[in-house]
Amino acid sequence: MNMYEWLQTILLFVVLLALIKPLGSFMAKVFQGEQTFLSLILAPCEKVIYRISGVKPEDEMGWQRYAGSMLLLNLALFVGLFTMLMTQHLLPLNPQKVPPFSWQLALNTAVSFTTNTNWQAYAGEQAASHFTQMAGLAVHNFVSAATGIAIAIAVIRGFVRRKTSMLGNFWVDLTRCTLYILLPISIIAALLLVSQGAIQNFSAYKSVPLVQSTNYDKPKFDDKGAPLKEAKGNPVTENVIVKEVQIPMGPVASQEAIKELGTNGGGFFNSNSAHPFENPTPLSNVIEILLILLIPGALTYTFGVMAGNTRQGWMLLGVMLFILIGAFGVLQWAESSGNPLVAKLGVQSINMEGKEVRNGLAGSNLFVVATTGTSCGAVNTMHDSLTPIGGMMPLSLILLGEIIFGGVGSGLYTMLAFAIIAVFVSGLMIGRTPEFLGKKIEVREMWMSIIVILTAGVTVLIISGIAMITPQAVASMANPNAHGLSEVLYAVASIANNNGSAFAGLNANVNYYTLSGSLAMAIGRYVPAIAVLAMAGSLSEKKYIPPSLGTLPTDKAPFAIWLTLVILIIGALTFFPALALGPIVEHLMMVGV
Repeated sequence: MNMYEWLQTILLFVVLLALIKPLGSFMAKVFQGEQTFLSLILAPCEKVIYRISGVKPEDEMGWQRYAGSMLLLNLALFVGLFTMLMTQHLLPLNPQKVPPFSWQLALNTAVSFTTNTNWQAYAGEQAASHFTQMAGLAVHNFVSAATGIAIAIAVIRGFVRRKTSMLGNFWVDLTRCTLYILLPISIIAALLLVSQGAIQNFSAYKSVPLVQSTNYDKPKFDDKGAPLKEAKGNPVTENVIVKEVQIPMGPVASQEAIKELGTNGGGFFNSNSAHPFENPTPLSNVIEILLILLIPGALTYTFGVMAGNTRQGWMLLGVMLFILIGAFGVLQWAESSGNPLVAKLGVQSINMEGKEVRNGLAGSNLFVVATTGTSCGAVNTMHDSLTPIGGMMPLSLILLGEIIFGGVGSGLYTMLAFAIIAVFVSGLMIGRTPEFLGKKIEVREMWMSIIVILTAGVTVLIISGIAMITPQAVASMANPNAHGLSEVLYAVASIANNNGSAFAGLNANVNYYTLSGSLAMAIGRYVPAIAVLAMAGSLSEKKYIPPSLGTLPTDKAPFAIWLTLVILIIGALTFFPALALGPIVEHLMMVGV
């Protein structure tokens, strides 16, 4: 890395670490109902929302009612977005007259945005109207993010409270999260992105003449969509002269801000954060990476504050940073080393294929690990163009369950499930009582933690395995052999873990992936969420056990190292065979072993 890349990387993490404590403290005050500097302005708005919706803030919920409220809201949002996608040609703000989605694609997209996955099997600028982008997709970006954070806060209460079945009020947590946290930060972020050149308008698309016309050969198709071929079997083409280009417009900056802040990832444009209207400059690139990591990182401090021991939060953050920086280091090394087959041609060895020059190598790699270490899924790099070992890093971060830093809320509660397993296993190994934050860890908590951790992994392996014997799924791969397996494995892992980024090179807009993907997104989001709420309900009913000589300290470096090992060991045992057949084999083929 050159001096500029070192400066960019260090500046990013310094600013991130500087913001974690104040934002984490602020979020703790918000969810504990304390006064903040925004209360004077927003508290009246909050009361009006409760009055209109009939919510009683003092009416707390047990875990079943909390989970039921979450599921009810998400079902209503799913139905609303599905209907909007099917009827967008009848709705306003559609200057390009884009047609409605097919029912399969509408189903997949509605599930995707409701579950915070934001998987896109369509090109946003071609398939979605301005109204759909704002009233449908952007609204879901807020609500799905707030849902994940609300669940994490309920889980924290489960650890903190004693001999009660109450975990708070879902509607209150959702409202406060949206009103006090997501909206203010998104407004500031959108203004910063506009200042860098991200567009924000309601204009129709602009047709602009080219300085110099160009031409290309376009294949011809018959009435059924099949390519026409001549007598010798060659495709029939026609020469097309291009004299102008169409530039898409729309309310981009506002959606870009919440897309990154809420670890959503669905891009206004098909090329996502590689598009200069979404991510115009190196500074906007750093801002977007910061937005992706900000709330997941700050939630660890929120956890520490609400638990009455901030060292617990710093311990979790340290584990996250260690794995994230390690993945970035390996990715940076792999991409800097480049492809030896290309180097033999006398070409520069650094692999810049699929990366935007304005972002540079380090800026691209930082974005890659940030978006896959969380459940964001936004991309500024073509992951399909990464070297095999380089591509294995984002794939591995997704397969670990996106706990580094994780999605907003979902990353924290999945990390806490890993911590419970680490406590239980260490207790068995050294003969100490399995306790975490003064709560005894028993069979119920272990079962719920296992469900949280393994649900997405089992789903990935099953759907990927079926894809390898399904003709339609196999035919969708652009590349055969090991790289094709990596494409499929990445796509299914991204869907099941609610990431939404694509490795590319795979045509996911076919019935197998749209339908199985819809099921995988729902399973990957709601099964762990319900399990972790059940675990929180069980913990909240337990009495507090004061620390003793037999209690394992969970806020010190030895436990952080042990937790890291548990995460990596579980990930390796689950996915190493698949990685060995994909990126590892491809790397060995590349170097000629």
